Amino acid sequence: MTTAARTTRPAIRFRGRSFMALVLAPEPPITDWLTELDAQIQRSPAFFQGRPVVVDLSALPMRKQDLAALIEDLQRRDIRLIGIEGADPAWLGSEAWGLPPLMTGSRPAGLIEVPDGAQAVAPSAEARPAASLLLDRPVRSGQSVIFPEGDVTVVGSVASGAEIIAGGSIHVYGTLRGRAIAGSSGNGRARIFCRKLEAELLAIDGLYKTADDMEPKLRGRAVQAWLDGDAMVLAALD
Repeated sequence: MTTAARTTRPAIRFRGRSFMALVLAPEPPITDWLTELDAQIQRSPAFFQGRPVVVDLSALPMRKQDLAALIEDLQRRDIRLIGIEGADPAWLGSEAWGLPPLMTGSRPAGLIEVPDGAQAVAPSAEARPAASLLLDRPVRSGQSVIFPEGDVTVVGSVASGAEIIAGGSIHVYGTLRGRAIAGSSGNGRARIFCRKLEAELLAIDGLYKTADDMEPKLRGRAVQAWLDGDAMVLAALD
């Protein structure tokens, strides 16, 4: 009796990562909206350079052919499109038309103020703010705090269904029940600290642990998390 040899292959590891994208929401009449867009680009020519953009069609009923024309108008303005949302679900497969893919499940991250051309120059080192964000109130369920520039400190709790995304480390001086995603800009040295661990998910530089992966003895305790090679390590602080 012979046994067929099996080739053992390493499991594929999937990494979750969040990125910030701008959302353009055209409004009718589209010609007037494009005129305002041109004026904004003239005031701040570098604003869209290198930025991924999603087009939200919620306020602009249109046919697929009209959308193709709008996409061409935006691409002529060197706007880098990665997707569309708010479109007819029947348009799935629009890539065949040369259109960006349909996107769903986005969460708003607040308005972004576009600087005038005179303000678009990077500030001097002396004027540049510290790479940290301090929140002196709890983060409620459904809220998403995104700060890719550095550390985030929460003086309070992070509710279930809330999310903190930081380019650096995350400090929660309360109960962490939601999701904490540190090192989102590729910082493998980032850490996560919380006074009481009840988290739904912890992630550092793309590696993550869900609630089911965390040791039961650490639940409800003050904990820190960091990366050791390709593994996330959790340890009690008390």
